[in-house]
Amino acid sequence: MERENEEMTAVLRQMCAGSVEAFDRFYQRYAGLVYHIALHHLGDRMEAEDACHDLFLEVLRKGGRYDPQRGTVEGWLAVMARSRCLDRLRRRQRIVLRPVDERRQAADALPEERVLRRLQRDAAVEALRRLPGAQRQVLVAAYSESRTQKEIATAWKVPLGTVKSWMRYGIKNMRKQLSQHGWIERERGEEQ
Repeated sequence: MERENEEMTAVLRQMCAGSVEAFDRFYQRYAGLVYHIALHHLGDRMEAEDACHDLFLEVLRKGGRYDPQRGTVEGWLAVMARSRCLDRLRRRQRIVLRPVDERRQAADALPEERVLRRLQRDAAVEALRRLPGAQRQVLVAAYSESRTQKEIATAWKVPLGTVKSWMRYGIKNMRKQLSQHGWIERERGEEQ
């Protein structure tokens, strides 16, 4: 995966320098991913094609901004595609309904959708990993181990209010990290 990312980073640089061959290779590699993300969010094939086209034009103009230290080319494109689709949805002020049954959704998922879900899960795990110890541990205990705040407070011999604060700040810090990378939208009044 790392070798492929280094290779595609070089292709991106060549593409931005004007190489038609590099653009063709880059487009062939990532067009399916970008299109399926757009279709998933927009729910309309024509609009998904337009969004895909617009994104690749933007990548041509702004590809030099990609930083391999912050993630893979695939992840960068997935975040950009999602962000541009959300922009389009906000502009048209329309809600796209999504299937609720996650098992059916997972079974029906295209490879590109599975990649996007994996990238989202990886981003959440990384955001959790970056939390201060107490915030991370209390969220793991609550969500992974299904423990209540009261159970955690009793087991850890700390006041219930402390556990609640750790959870509140942990969730707030995770949201902030995920919104900085475009995985979730910022809440109103949330600082950048």
